[in-house]
Amino acid sequence: MNKADLVNVVSAQTGATKTDVSSIVDATIETIVDSVVDGKKVSILGFGSFEPRDRSARQGLNPKTGEKIAIPAKRVPTFSAGKLFKDRVQG
Repeated sequence: MNKADLVNVVSAQTGATKTDVSSIVDATIETIVDSVVDGKKVSILGFGSFEPRDRSARQGLNPKTGEKIAIPAKRVPTFSAGKLFKDRVQG
């Protein structure tokens, strides 16, 4: 499912126009991204949580040559699925 599919399904379920749903989806995603960029955790009950995590610098290997390379420290976004989400996926 892509964003257009999501907009179509939510529009059909709620009766709202596709334009309105698209604006709401865009605003929701933008708010989540901005919060994680600011270092905040975003929790959506029953769905999951988004948060930034810091990865430390480490050594890696170039798969082609086998030589060691330095991988710099960086901040990455993470998602943890909530219990309800996990339970529904597992059936």
